[in-house]
Amino acid sequence: MEPPKRIVLATDHAGFELKEIIKSHLAEKGIDVIDVGTFSNKACDYPDIIRKGCAVVLEECIPGIIFGGSGIGESIVANKVKGIRSARCLTLEDAEMCRRHNNANVISLGGRMIETEIAKQMVDIFLSMDFDGDKPEGERHKRRVDDIE
Repeated sequence: MEPPKRIVLATDHAGFELKEIIKSHLAEKGIDVIDVGTFSNKACDYPDIIRKGCAVVLEECIPGIIFGGSGIGESIVANKVKGIRSARCLTLEDAEMCRRHNNANVISLGGRMIETEIAKQMVDIFLSMDFDGDKPEGERHKRRVDDIE
């Protein structure tokens, strides 16, 4: 799969630094970033910001990356938005499998949990993986994702 041309980023204060690093990483790859905030490490509540990012994912039909301290709460909020399939990822394998088997359209990363270089690799994997359900042998994955929706 070719990486997308655009992506949306959303974070709370605890994920702000990682968001900025990933934003630069994506810009270096020529990917246009829609950053819906937050724009500092000043304490804030994340639900509205995450919902705003998810709305852009759905409106623009583009992937999203959300950030927080752990990424757990952010993923919970994202998954409350109809049409969003968010996966909180900690490993390279998580980033691969959430796309391949679950067709995740949002990845959630914990700024306090993941080393920067691993986070960059996870983003690259997430953005380059195809959904196995789009392949003839992947019918079971498509059936499962359809059932989730």
